[in-house]
Amino acid sequence: MEGAEDGIVAIGGDLSPERLLMAYSRGIFPWYSEGEPIIWHAPENRFILFLDELHISKSMRRVINSNRFSVTMDKNFEAVIHQCAIVPRAGQGGTWITPEMINAYIKLHQLGFAHSIEVWQENQLVGGVYGVSLGKCFFAESMFHTVSNASKVALIKLIEFLKINNFHFLDAQVFTEHVATMGAREIPRTKFMQLLNNGLSVANENMKWNLEDNS
Repeated sequence: MEGAEDGIVAIGGDLSPERLLMAYSRGIFPWYSEGEPIIWHAPENRFILFLDELHISKSMRRVINSNRFSVTMDKNFEAVIHQCAIVPRAGQGGTWITPEMINAYIKLHQLGFAHSIEVWQENQLVGGVYGVSLGKCFFAESMFHTVSNASKVALIKLIEFLKINNFHFLDAQVFTEHVATMGAREIPRTKFMQLLNNGLSVANENMKWNLEDNS
């Protein structure tokens, strides 16, 4: 989500599960720095990855086929969100994943609305992604890696899971080059809201995810 300078629609409020879920259902998400009030965003252009448009490079296919990584879902959400908060990113001096945000999304996870994908190497957590699921829409919040390509593996496995389970799209919120290389593209907010409303009209069970559900 790094780079969202516009689209502020509200300031203040709280990060209760009810408020967060209402915001996501209206195409709004929180993004702010520690010490600031909660800032709610709805950018004019939304960065979406349509599941059929996932691009996996030849080099990434080799990485996946090498079996150097193992992948799980919802095995350790708290570890993933904490790593997303602390692992340094190029060109970024700090994190927007404040302790308040961490606690809020852990609550969403406990309620079955937030999910994590973990990537392991030799029993060590080396990459992951977390986000929010509503209806047949998935809102990717953040990813991390401590080993090259681990976050890309997490995102690919997530998208494959979403596709098999008939999700409509993955919302990456704002442009990032990392996700752009995998096929994501910007669409106008008006089109995004149409997609969102369609995705929310389909019921989806809230429970822990498991890669076995891909079978």
